[in-house]
Amino acid sequence: MAKPAFGRAQMTRRGVLVAAAGTLFTAACGSDETNSPGPTTKGSEELIIGASLELTGSGAAHGVLQERALRITVDTLNEEGVPVGNLRRRVKMIYRDNGSRPETAEQQATELIQKENVHAVMGGVLAETSLAMLKVAQTEQVPFISLASADGIVTPLPQRTYIYRLQANADDVARMMADLISEPGRKLDKIGMLYGNGAYGEAGYDALRKKLGSHLIAHEQLPPTGSTNVTPFAKRVADTKPDAIIIWAQAPDSGAAALALKNGLSFGGQLIFDPGAVADDTLTGDNATAAQDALAVHPASLAGTSLTDTTMADLDRRDFIYRYIQKHGAFRGFAPYSSDAVRLIANAARLGRSVDRGRIRVYMENLISEGIAGSYTFAPIDHGGMTRDSLAIFQVTNGAWVRFS
Repeated sequence: MAKPAFGRAQMTRRGVLVAAAGTLFTAACGSDETNSPGPTTKGSEELIIGASLELTGSGAAHGVLQERALRITVDTLNEEGVPVGNLRRRVKMIYRDNGSRPETAEQQATELIQKENVHAVMGGVLAETSLAMLKVAQTEQVPFISLASADGIVTPLPQRTYIYRLQANADDVARMMADLISEPGRKLDKIGMLYGNGAYGEAGYDALRKKLGSHLIAHEQLPPTGSTNVTPFAKRVADTKPDAIIIWAQAPDSGAAALALKNGLSFGGQLIFDPGAVADDTLTGDNATAAQDALAVHPASLAGTSLTDTTMADLDRRDFIYRYIQKHGAFRGFAPYSSDAVRLIANAARLGRSVDRGRIRVYMENLISEGIAGSYTFAPIDHGGMTRDSLAIFQVTNGAWVRFS
């Protein structure tokens, strides 16, 4: 696909990010490969990356989508190779299924680093698997990009120097939800909440409690995925007669909660999802009917692109969606964090002119990038997630996520 030059005249925040990224690239290309910080890795004509993903188990609704995105992006990058120093290197991706089990993810991270000699690791769409993997990556001093969202993944920073996260911060999502709820004329004074079991849902609850205060009148934590019927938990919140219920949980829990509220309990108020709900499962079968008219906070990339969008990220996004449809028949929409993860690692290796683990970490720490899923401004004091202005509001309309204004 042809990639025309930038065509937007106005200076948007994303335009500033792209321009700054170009400046950083130009400056970094003049640097040498001496004084490499961190551990070195064996010479290779490949950029080797390990991915431990939830292809089975409770996290598969997101893990499978991220694997699909990753395979598409790796194939795209390998059409020309990644320029690193004086070589164009092929990306060698090593895939592992952690079965949504933290202990398996931790073991796989160890094997990928010690036996496969990967230059970087990514994965963990569940907070628990990411937290297990990052312990290994930090100890071994190997860059790790988490595809999950929870407090404690990138903090405390002195103990997370090799760790990065792409999903939006819970505080940013909660702030956007609070702004949506408080819009004049919306009349959403009393809010209920159902949140997922584990670190992901708990981070959402903590963030919303701070933002909503006394407006949050009821909350229940959902049981572990697939372990029991969610209806009793949903009923306790619905019985308090809230004007809206926020479901802060990853698919398939989000769809199950919506189905219980709308079909089982006939809840007539507004449903609001966090980004974790946006997966094929939520808009499949009876879930799609239950989710009709629900609102969701999600990276704006969910809206796709138009023919007038001509930034490099827009063109990459359009090409990604085209390739996804060609390979899988349809694209219902999700944030391909794994695509951004492999591109960020490739960019860091390119800027550092080396596949050395320490150099990848250093250059990753200063990356300013607009990806397919969203924008990132990493810094020594900020290892993620994506920028706040990457988020937007969407509504489920006739089985699709539609930008809400």
